[in-house]
Amino acid sequence: MRRILIPILLVVFFSVNVSAETYVITGRATYADNSQVQFYDVGIDCEEGENNCLKYRGNTAQTDRYGNYTMLLSVNEEDNGTTILLTLRGEEFVHKIDLSTLENSGGTVTQNIKLAQYPSPTGAGFGSMCCLLLFAFMAIYIIAKTARMLSTKQGRLHFRGYKPIKTLECPKCDLVVSQSQLLRHLVVDHDMELTDAGNLTSSVMRKTWSEEE
Repeated sequence: MRRILIPILLVVFFSVNVSAETYVITGRATYADNSQVQFYDVGIDCEEGENNCLKYRGNTAQTDRYGNYTMLLSVNEEDNGTTILLTLRGEEFVHKIDLSTLENSGGTVTQNIKLAQYPSPTGAGFGSMCCLLLFAFMAIYIIAKTARMLSTKQGRLHFRGYKPIKTLECPKCDLVVSQSQLLRHLVVDHDMELTDAGNLTSSVMRKTWSEEE
């Protein structure tokens, strides 16, 4: 019995595989304005009660940059006439498996998809454009500021890393001296005590800080 059963199973297995063939659906997906639907999945769903369709549910094929897609299905003679639903971006399109059309068309069946909806607003593109404009504005501002700085001697020195020495006016004689020399000037030239000269220097420096703020 076992010797007879194995050949029968092999015959059934190979007969099923021989009867199966590749059913190729190709087409182009477009929006309502005829622009291509780029890089979206075309899927398969089934109508209620269409049991032969269930084995194809979940198959997907992605559109390319031109909106073209190609979907491959393995079908048998019993699948001829089965209705499947091609789905794209929430819309459904009826397709009936037709093996005679497949043979007459050279192995492919064409079904173009035209959505009722229009392309989504390109919010990301608008945001990128804003960023680009902001970058261009900042670049122009920096270039203009640098050019204005380089047009003066002081600006060129500052650009090279030289900073002007901060000066202070002596509260005793109105002489302008560098900030680092004010304390020495008060002690040596005005004969002040070191503590008093330090307090007076601090007072003068605090005034400049408040003016800078």
